[in-house]
Amino acid sequence: MSISIRQVSKTFGAFRALDGVNLEVPSGGLTALLGPSGSGKTTLLRIVAGLESVDEGTSGEILFDGQPVTDNPVNRRQVGFVFQHYALFRHMTVFENVAFGLRVKPRAQRPSQAEIRERVQELLRLVQLEQLAQRFPSQLSGGQRQRIALARALAIQPRVLLLDEPFGALDAQVRAELRRWLRHLHDTIHVTSIFVTHDQEEALEVADRVVVMNRGRIEQVGEPNEVFQNPATEFVMKFLGDVNVFHGRLHNAEPVFTGEPAAGDAVRLLVRPHDLTVQMQPGDGVSLQARVYRVLLAGSLVKIELTSQGRVVQVHVPHETYRATPVVAGQEVYLVPKVSRLYGAEAEAIEYVI
Repeated sequence: MSISIRQVSKTFGAFRALDGVNLEVPSGGLTALLGPSGSGKTTLLRIVAGLESVDEGTSGEILFDGQPVTDNPVNRRQVGFVFQHYALFRHMTVFENVAFGLRVKPRAQRPSQAEIRERVQELLRLVQLEQLAQRFPSQLSGGQRQRIALARALAIQPRVLLLDEPFGALDAQVRAELRRWLRHLHDTIHVTSIFVTHDQEEALEVADRVVVMNRGRIEQVGEPNEVFQNPATEFVMKFLGDVNVFHGRLHNAEPVFTGEPAAGDAVRLLVRPHDLTVQMQPGDGVSLQARVYRVLLAGSLVKIELTSQGRVVQVHVPHETYRATPVVAGQEVYLVPKVSRLYGAEAEAIEYVI
């Protein structure tokens, strides 16, 4: 089931949540809507579900497999929706929660009791919780409740599965486990899925395609590696992970880094922590003076904090690299970018600096 979103706008009073959004969601894929709070990602998801409508008087429309569903109510779209806070019925057992969507179907479409039982047991096996069928939601962990919420959404055999911050209420370790589980589940069922998240790591790890949103518009759409390695805008570069920013200006078409925002030919050099090297001597091309502030050895990478241009700079290096060229607090060094991106006044990429 492919989804086409065409010229969708949505306003709430004076606030413009979506501004002429166009997006194609391929059939069978897992697409992440990623962005900060207020970027419009949840509003877009709710419009796809039919829980919100596009602005009246606009040409915005939603199509499933090329067929318009913009005016269809939510119960006619055959969409499964999973909320952040589970929304399970506390007075029902796990079994009855999953069966709910099947039991409330119109009589002509309602499966038999035997078919409902078979379908629910199949879904509980799929989410690996068949042994908990007779428990109540209060007897489950947060991760188990979210898996039951997902099984309930799948019970109606939706054409589209929509998930709104599905792991937002869970702690970091459970989130990581459920991310892997969701990816495996999707590879099993292949239902066209869209999930909303503000967690960059979550989107990059789970999704087939990432849609980066900002202020009601789409900044970039692409595979996770593409948007991370080749950000289309400065916003995407900054939002997808930690970034160091160095201020300078262009002089004879070459960047000069003064440390202060400059007028006219102002530029900003953006470098991720793992793309900076710490050297005792300046290198060819861009070299930035810095002073080591502290070194954090705990973890899979050595994290070096430095000060440069009056700002804190982060550098991440493998332990073997640090052991070969150790540094200590107070030491004067040079920072040399391996890969970076230069942005001008309009926040558009000027060039790559290697």
